[in-house]
Amino acid sequence: MSWIPFKIGQPKKQIVPKTVERDFEREYGKLQQLEEQTKRLQKDMKKSTDADLAMSKSAVKISLDLLSNPLCEQDQDFLNMVTALDTAMKRMDAFNQEKVNQIQKTVIEPLKKFGSVFPSLNMAVKRREQALQDYRRLQAKVEKYEEKEKTGPVLAKLHQAREELRPVREDFEAKNKQLLDEMPRFYGSRLDYFQPSFESLIRAQVVYYSEMHKIFGDLTQQLDQPSHSDEQRERENEAKLSELRALSIVADD
Repeated sequence: MSWIPFKIGQPKKQIVPKTVERDFEREYGKLQQLEEQTKRLQKDMKKSTDADLAMSKSAVKISLDLLSNPLCEQDQDFLNMVTALDTAMKRMDAFNQEKVNQIQKTVIEPLKKFGSVFPSLNMAVKRREQALQDYRRLQAKVEKYEEKEKTGPVLAKLHQAREELRPVREDFEAKNKQLLDEMPRFYGSRLDYFQPSFESLIRAQVVYYSEMHKIFGDLTQQLDQPSHSDEQRERENEAKLSELRALSIVADD
């Protein structure tokens, strides 16, 4: 965090010890980093769940497209295989929706609520900075009269300046103490706050992928075991494609 000191009205006296200012900047810097990390994590989690939903919806769309393919009308075995695939994709999509809903409720929403606290925190820091600026200005005013010859009018103005300074100094010291006390506590609370959310995220993923193992295990049992290796199938496909390319209707001009 960088402060912009006054060019005019700076007091000679060091009203805030450098160690206190360093402690303040360190603690506030940690919270600024936490705010940025929270925003980024919330954004990434939203992207992840959107991508998950898009994936399962696309898989369902593909299986439906295959069911409407004319091949299914001509080949009962192919129809049975695609029907089994369609059932599996719809089950996958349903479980995926449950997982996303769970993540939205237990991870994304808590992240959003946690992030909503930072504007108030930043405003408290701004009020502390404004109080510090007022403190510096009035301290410089007091020092100006202290350096002048102690005449009656000067002493009167010095007394008035000190009276103006006292509540401003007390206000700054109260704000500064409160922030120095509470910023570390706020930062330390992040573990207790987020641990249940991250545990829920892990459980949601475990449940989902356990169900996927069952779904695709069932699908595997419904399909005939392949009689050809991938290499053999690739060679057969290439041979059939060569036959198609030899037809006059697809031949190059």
